[in-house]
Amino acid sequence: MNKVLVIAEHDGSNLNGSTARAISCAKDIQAESIDIVVLAADGSSVAEQAAALAGVNKVLLVQNPANEHPVAAFLAPQIESLATDYTHVLAPSTTFGKDLMPRIAAHLGVPQISDIMRVESATIFDRPVYAGNAIITVEAPAGIIVGTVRTASYPVAENGGSASIENREVSVELPSHTRFVSVSTGGGEERPDLQAAATVVSGGRGVGSEENFKVIYGLADKLGAAVGASRAAVDVGFIPNDHQVGQTGKIIAPDLYMAFGISGAIQHLAGIKDAGTIVAVNKDADAPIFEVADFGLVGDLFQVIEDLEKALA
Repeated sequence: MNKVLVIAEHDGSNLNGSTARAISCAKDIQAESIDIVVLAADGSSVAEQAAALAGVNKVLLVQNPANEHPVAAFLAPQIESLATDYTHVLAPSTTFGKDLMPRIAAHLGVPQISDIMRVESATIFDRPVYAGNAIITVEAPAGIIVGTVRTASYPVAENGGSASIENREVSVELPSHTRFVSVSTGGGEERPDLQAAATVVSGGRGVGSEENFKVIYGLADKLGAAVGASRAAVDVGFIPNDHQVGQTGKIIAPDLYMAFGISGAIQHLAGIKDAGTIVAVNKDADAPIFEVADFGLVGDLFQVIEDLEKALA
């Protein structure tokens, strides 16, 4: 009898779309029930959004002032106390999940399965290796299965559910050696989340400078898109590293990915291979990204963006 607990990723007000993708993975396990746990200071709004996801049986709402910010050291002990009622504990393979799940697995004394991209059975899973160029099949040992879900491999679970919401009191001792200090982003908080966005506009070293990156932001805002970047652009300081797309950044699967001035190193391509449509603009006709692009244009990216914006206007 399989029971799956999915850990909700949220910002305190809105449920992140990555959680709905984790639900799609949980459905493939053929579990008797799929529950979501929302840990927050005030999570009533998030719990209602989670309850609306199709396939969810119950939402566990754990409200505690310590949960105002997603600090792994605080969340892990609470989830550990709930996990004993489940056969599987899943979270999206985002920055949130990558930070939290190894700690939970260590507390439970079980290995973690990372980046689940396909469910073969309740204990056998496929995951990518070598920058996504190979797929391996792994079998989990006996015990609770802790895993992160490769969100690029699963669709967003639809709404239409009507799960019950159950308030839970979790009595565990939280660590005193950890405290939340601050959180900051690279700007553009009004833009869609990079890992959940349907459209992403990315820039590479070919953009030329931090100042020039304004044209990438401008086009993204006109399209209602998230902003991404190659590692090369991040390394030279054109843009903060929370925008990095690729093997050492964020793995994404937007409907449309637009790459400007990105050559297409294999590490970058590993992060976009599941995109619906890839559009590449580069002045180098031999850039590797043209080998994977659905549409490629050899030209000056600044002129192309200017023409695009005129057409959009």
